[in-house]
Amino acid sequence: MPDAEVAIVGAGAAGLSLAHRLAHPAAGVRPVSAVLLDPPPGPLRPPSRTWCFWEKGPGPYDAALTASWQRLRIHTPAGLPVEDGITPLTYKMLRSDDFERLVARDLTRSGTVRRLEATVETVDGVAGGAEIRARTGQGAPLTVRARWVFDSRPLGSLPAARTTVLQHFHGWFVRTDRPVFDPGTVELMDFRVPQPPRGLAFGYVLPTGPREALVEYTEFSGAVLSPQEYETALRRYTEDVLRLGGFRITSTETGVIPMTDARFARRTAPSVFRIGAAGGATRPSTGYTFSAVQRQSRAVADALHAGRHPMPPPAHPARSRAMDAVLLRALDSGRVDGAAFFARLFSRVPMERLLRFLDGRTRLHEDLSLGFRTPVLPMLRSAAELSWLPRRPFPGA
Repeated sequence: MPDAEVAIVGAGAAGLSLAHRLAHPAAGVRPVSAVLLDPPPGPLRPPSRTWCFWEKGPGPYDAALTASWQRLRIHTPAGLPVEDGITPLTYKMLRSDDFERLVARDLTRSGTVRRLEATVETVDGVAGGAEIRARTGQGAPLTVRARWVFDSRPLGSLPAARTTVLQHFHGWFVRTDRPVFDPGTVELMDFRVPQPPRGLAFGYVLPTGPREALVEYTEFSGAVLSPQEYETALRRYTEDVLRLGGFRITSTETGVIPMTDARFARRTAPSVFRIGAAGGATRPSTGYTFSAVQRQSRAVADALHAGRHPMPPPAHPARSRAMDAVLLRALDSGRVDGAAFFARLFSRVPMERLLRFLDGRTRLHEDLSLGFRTPVLPMLRSAAELSWLPRRPFPGA
């Protein structure tokens, strides 16, 4: 007999989201026994990070939100502000530590999901399910058997792709000496920063109060910067562009998100599946991941509770992935000016529609209308080029 019907490997956004949904089935559905395995405190646990996403109305994690907004703003490279509301959507900011505390509290009340602290070494398909071999924090071997396994651990290397661009960023949580932020509006993309030869760079401001905000410098390019280069870019942005005046840095965050047209395997054995970023949840054109993780988790949990096969669905529609592949190629080849491209798009398309597009929830005529607001010839050339480009491993992988 297996130790549980379901085993979830990794307690990041994907693993915790799936565990949370399994722990709270709707009334009348069959319960599912599950075990969640995450490594003990140490280098294998990811650092604290910030997730941003949007959704319509209240959501299951609202109690843990740091802040939320219904207005977004960009600044064009020339300095022109473009601002718009996104009702009925809400843009939400969630810190990973707060998310983990909320889910952990709910899991302790669940009689169906138990948590094990162990470092997973192997996951293998066996007759009737899968077997996980792990070690506890004290080094003792541990074996867990389950009918289904959902593995959210980061991949050791990226799958081969035609185009891979890195979204890399460094951010400061700041508290200013005077009120300088508009707490009601997110600065989604501020292009008043120097642009790299290919790709794009922008500032990003998430205000949590008149004197508090997360301020980030972000690039879409082929290689990360040195720590000193990020610090210099942020110092210039906060002093020369935002003109914050005096402030102190309360904490920092740094990250690298691969934006790629690679094909991610969602199944590695008959009963073993990948979820989260490892299963392709990251949106290739933007790096947003959290919303797709929620869609996947909901679909998998619904299937398990209904007794159906729980193969995770594709994180993004095929049409969206195809359009993203064209955009990535156009950016990486230098055929389009990244800052001008996004500034033009946000200036001509309502922001609420753009967010629905990024969730794959626009209709074909809306996608076509959006496409005509991009540089058509460079995009067509990039689309044609994709048909013969080979898929290669990413050099940094």
